[in-house]
Amino acid sequence: MSSSLSLSRVTKSFGNQRVLNDVSLSVTPGRVHALLGRNGAGKSTLMSILLGLSSADSGTIGKLPTVGASLNGPAFYGHLSARNNLLVHTRLLGLPAEEADRALAVVGLVDVGGKKAKSFSTGMKARLALGQAILGDPEVLVLDEPQNGLDPQGISELRELLRDWAARGGTVLVSSHQLGEVLHLADDISVLAQGEIVYSGPLRDLAPEGNLEEEFFRLTAGGRNV
Repeated sequence: MSSSLSLSRVTKSFGNQRVLNDVSLSVTPGRVHALLGRNGAGKSTLMSILLGLSSADSGTIGKLPTVGASLNGPAFYGHLSARNNLLVHTRLLGLPAEEADRALAVVGLVDVGGKKAKSFSTGMKARLALGQAILGDPEVLVLDEPQNGLDPQGISELRELLRDWAARGGTVLVSSHQLGEVLHLADDISVLAQGEIVYSGPLRDLAPEGNLEEEFFRLTAGGRNV
């Protein structure tokens, strides 16, 4: 694993509304990068453009490596078991069936792999979404609010998994509203405010004393609520 994500001077509008304005971002291999911003700041749009799911009006997007992603919340076939949901994706990706079992083990769902996805709690669905994202051991993980629905133990396990992924040379980009967890998880952060990057760099440089919440609200003053 050793691939980065990048875009340069990207602009995106929906009708007369400018959502992203001259945005540049680089996500480095071997580090966990958190994308922060209030609601409506443009985080989801930026992630979609990075993944090639949405086109930019202008700007340059770097070559896309192999990516595992989870955006806009978990989406599964409710009538299928957790394992069969993953098997659908292994077949689409040309992966062996054993890859589904490996992913279930990584996210701690082996014991419930035979249960239908529609019976899962919010936290279990979040784990299954992560299992889907890591199929095939991708070079890059892009995760939108992956902590949502997880209990404290699940959040801790997710943090360990993502830190390990980065330590092995993987590239990790997550969006999050949980600023306290970002302090424990991220190496680098980018802050979006009203469609513009107002900070991008090492977390320790922005909040050397752990005062991320204070710095976040200072940078995003005037934006919509988190």
